[in-house]
Amino acid sequence: MSFELSEARHVLVTGAAGAIGGALARALSAQTARARLTLVDQDARGVQTLARELGAAARAASWDLACPEELPAAYAAATEDCPVDVLVNCAGIMELRTFAGTPWALGSRLLNVDLVSPARLMSLAVPGMCARGSGLVVNVASLAGVLPIRGASFYAAAKAGIAALSEIAHLELATDGVHVVTVYPGPVSSGLERRARAQVRSTPVARWLPVGSAERLAARIVDAAQAREARVVFPPVYVVAAHALGLARAVTRRWSPQPFE
Repeated sequence: MSFELSEARHVLVTGAAGAIGGALARALSAQTARARLTLVDQDARGVQTLARELGAAARAASWDLACPEELPAAYAAATEDCPVDVLVNCAGIMELRTFAGTPWALGSRLLNVDLVSPARLMSLAVPGMCARGSGLVVNVASLAGVLPIRGASFYAAAKAGIAALSEIAHLELATDGVHVVTVYPGPVSSGLERRARAQVRSTPVARWLPVGSAERLAARIVDAAQAREARVVFPPVYVVAAHALGLARAVTRRWSPQPFE
């Protein structure tokens, strides 16, 4: 049995207070009029505001994804009377610092938020999807996970890990009716993108890089889910980099900007 987005009963989006997560929550809400929306973010005020915007079916949940050991209890409470059949792992944090300049506490937080917690949520949601024979998982990775960007060691390691997990899950879960989409964004206008730019020295290459909109990315992800596509690279110009990784890696090794720390 294949999954139809319009039939979703419960959609869970992490990072929903952010630009991309919020855009995805709105786009999925428009496609799943009957579904419950669980909107997760550590920013309690931001996610509550979005829940009010999206109406009575939306519920705000403040979870700290830096603490993956807390997720089973939080997930059980959110799904007690309605299992999740659309899981969107969008929450992420990014710090651009040299490896030597990154304290372990910050490095481990990056790994937990960007890799361990998304994997843990998949481990909680996917068995039920498989048992029901349908479901959708969207994992927001990053082009940083495949390109050597200075200052992004822990972030890139986490995004490379969630990308690999997601791509393999796509292969393995298709026979169980569960579709997995892996998303590889380049720069997208958001608080995370603006903060990252402020943490590196400005260069002509960095200033030239195209920046996409969160709303267009969200629409592209919804289209990919409905068309059963395996992955999304965005903005579209970066599809060239995805298909010519050798050249793209040479460019980033040579010209990615140096972080301040």
